[in-house]
Amino acid sequence: MIKVVLLGSGNVAFHLAKALTLSTNIDFVQHFRRNNFSDAGFELTVPKTNNINNLVKADIYIIAINDDSIADFSKQLTFKNGLVVHTSGSMPLNTLQCKANKGVFYPLQTFSKGQNLNFNKVPIAIETEYKKDSVLLNNFAKSISNNIYEINSSQREKLHIAAVFANNFSNQMYKIAKDICETNNFSFDILKPLILETANKVQTLNPAKAQTGPAKRNDQKVIQNHISQLDGEQKKIYQLISNSIIKTIKN
Repeated sequence: MIKVVLLGSGNVAFHLAKALTLSTNIDFVQHFRRNNFSDAGFELTVPKTNNINNLVKADIYIIAINDDSIADFSKQLTFKNGLVVHTSGSMPLNTLQCKANKGVFYPLQTFSKGQNLNFNKVPIAIETEYKKDSVLLNNFAKSISNNIYEINSSQREKLHIAAVFANNFSNQMYKIAKDICETNNFSFDILKPLILETANKVQTLNPAKAQTGPAKRNDQKVIQNHISQLDGEQKKIYQLISNSIIKTIKN
C-alpha cells in the first residue's frame, strides 16, 4: 500500500481526505493542519498533528494549501525521503522548496465542503521531477481516480486558465443571473433546467456549435434593448460577452 500524509484543511484537502480514506490501496497514515482540528469538519480516524516536526514517514506527502503559501511552507519540510507534491493548478513544480523529490497532483474540479463529490470521476493532472517518481504518483492517482493525465507545468498553467473560464467565470454569470431574478421578484430556479441543458450540450457538441441566443444571431435590436435595462458592470459584461460571441460566429 502507498503511505500518504495529507497537509492542509481547505476544500481540496477535505475531499482528498475522504478519497484517501475510501481507497483500499492507500494507507492514509497522517493528517496535518496548522490550526486546531476542532473546527475543520474532518471526521477522520487517521492520526492528526499540527506540529510539522512530528510528520511520520510516508511515500507521498500532499500539500493542499493556499497557492501563495506553498513555497514557504514546503521549506519547512527538511526530510529527504518520499515524494512531496502540491495540488495547485497555477503554480509550477519548482514552487516546492523542500529537499525531497517533488511533484504535482492537481485534481481539476471545483471543491466545496458542503457538496458531495465522486473523486473517481475527477480528472487528475500529474507531474514529477524525476521519471521514477512518475510511476509512484501515477499508481497513487489511479487509486482514487479513473482520469489521470501527465501534464507539465506550462501545460497545467494553461489548463488552469481554461478551467477558470469554464468554471469560475461561468459561475459568476450564474450569480449575475440570480441577481437579476431576485431584483425582478422571480426565482432563480426557473433558470436551472437551462443551466443543466447548456452544460449537457457541451458534452457532445463543440461549444461554438452549441451557442444560441441574440448574439449568435447578431440580433442588435434585442441586444441593445437588453443593454438599456442594465446598469454598471452588468451592462459592460453583457456587451463584452456579446461582442465575443459575434466575433466568434463571424470567424
